[in-house]
Amino acid sequence: MDSNALGRIVREERKAQGLRQQELAAACGVGVRFIVDLEAGKPTLQLGKALQVLAALGCDVSIATPARIK
Repeated sequence: MDSNALGRIVREERKAQGLRQQELAAACGVGVRFIVDLEAGKPTLQLGKALQVLAALGCDVSIATPARIK
């Protein structure tokens, strides 16, 4: 997954929940600019804030290491 794919997921889930960017930003304690940049796939965003947004949307994040993939 890359930053563009993550941005698409966030945007699609936000819209599916009927939230505006402003509402999502307020719900997770980040600025609207952060939501805009995250949805646009900006690769240099803070991971902690991105995880806050995903948690606010009810998304679960998992990591598959190479050993687990085999």
